[in-house]
Formats: sequence, C-alpha cells, structure tokens
Amino acid sequence: MTVQKLKRIVVKVGSSLVTNNGEGLDHAAIALWADQVASLLKAGHEVLMVSSGAIAEGMQRLAWTKRPQDIHQLQAAAAVGQMGLVQVYESCFARFNLRSAQILLTNADLAHTERNANAKATLETLLKLGVVPIINENDTVVTDEIKFGDNDNLAALVANLIHADLLIILTDQGGLYTADPRQNTNATLLSDAVAGDPALEKMAGGAASELSKGGMLTKVLAAKIAAQTGASTVIASGREPHVLTRLLAGEKIGTCLRTN
Repeated sequence: MTVQKLKRIVVKVGSSLVTNNGEGLDHAAIALWADQVASLLKAGHEVLMVSSGAIAEGMQRLAWTKRPQDIHQLQAAAAVGQMGLVQVYESCFARFNLRSAQILLTNADLAHTERNANAKATLETLLKLGVVPIINENDTVVTDEIKFGDNDNLAALVANLIHADLLIILTDQGGLYTADPRQNTNATLLSDAVAGDPALEKMAGGAASELSKGGMLTKVLAAKIAAQTGASTVIASGREPHVLTRLLAGEKIGTCLRTN
C-alpha cells in the first residue's frame, strides 16, 4: 500500500470513539478528529467521514440508559441525536476554517440507480469544493428491510460509491487479532492480510459494546466489500494519538487488509 497514492479516504469512527461512555457526544474527541482531517486535507488528500453517534447522543438527550429494541424508538433517538452530532462536527471543523456537510443515506438510496448516481454526484461535488462530508445512516426513516445494519457496511459502500483508495475503520480495539484478546491472552495482532480471505471471518469474533451494533466481523466484511472497487482497509484503534496522520505518513498501525 503506497501511501502517496492514497488520494481519497473514507474514515469511519464508531460510537465508542465519539461518545463519553454513553454520556453524550465527546466534543474533545471530535475536535481531535477535525484536527487530523484538516492535516490530511492540507497534505492533498480528500476525506469523507462516516460517523456513528446519533442514537447514542439521542439516548443521552432523552435520558435513556439502555438502547431500545423498538425501531420507532431508535428512529426517534436518531432524530434527536442527529441535531447534536451535526452541531458538534460543524463547530469543530469550523475551528480549522473547514466546511462540513451532512449526508444521510439508506441502503435503498444506493440500491436505486438514480439515487445512487445522485448521491455519488453530490459527494463528488462536495469534495471538489473542499467540504468534508459527514455521512451517517438515515436512522430516522430506515426499517429492517432497508437499513445498512451497521456503519462499517455503510462506510464500505460509500468507498465503493466514490471509488475511494483507502477505508480506515477506527474502533476501540487495536485491530484484528487471531482471537478475541479480551478472552484469549495468546491472541496476537494481525498486521497484514488480504481482504476477503475466509480465514479472517473465523478470527473476527467478539461482541460489540453496548453503544454500538458492529463487532470485528462487520469490519472484516466491510473490508471485503471495499476491496471490490480497489480500496484497501485499515482497522485500527481510534485511541491511538494522531492515528490518521500517522497512518497517512506511512506508519503501520492496526491491521491492513489489502486488495491483493
């Protein structure tokens, strides 16, 4: 993976990285993402962000301590929380004189030929304007039939849509291990592999946190999807200081799932 050739990058950050353990959005953390994205833009990269956090923020604003199962309650939480998510991203990016844009998508949007083309054209235009798209699933209207299921999958489909060079999935884990490190002390970090290798799916065990829906398996499957249009995927810890700028400077962090 030649870093210099990685022009267009999709960065996905999960709920655990943008929230304070269920206490709403972590403004300081999002400000750090904005700082790193600003550095990448100055270096000539194009960056799109796929961010979780709307439902977690909505739960906090509604004083809900447990994630609801009812789809309409989830939609209500997303509608409330999306207000806060957009506000924080906008204010944080504005500190670096960067403009951001909210993009809400559903699986039906990308499965429909005309809407797919429209979404692609909008994203391409925003990138040309130097605007950072902040993308999330449109949780306020999705149903079980049309939802992406998790933002890892959404990020991979966005990478396909705009033919990204690299997908970076940031999580609260160090990357993909040979076994779940929380259960197996002999688990070792897999630093490099080929996306789509069936053996990776067997390694990717472990449940997600209370706040998120995805686990390591969804990240491995996302890498497989992203590879369809030539994007490599890096799964790394969002807790690593300056993880984005270090990755794009060529440092090896987490797990790189290559296209070949």
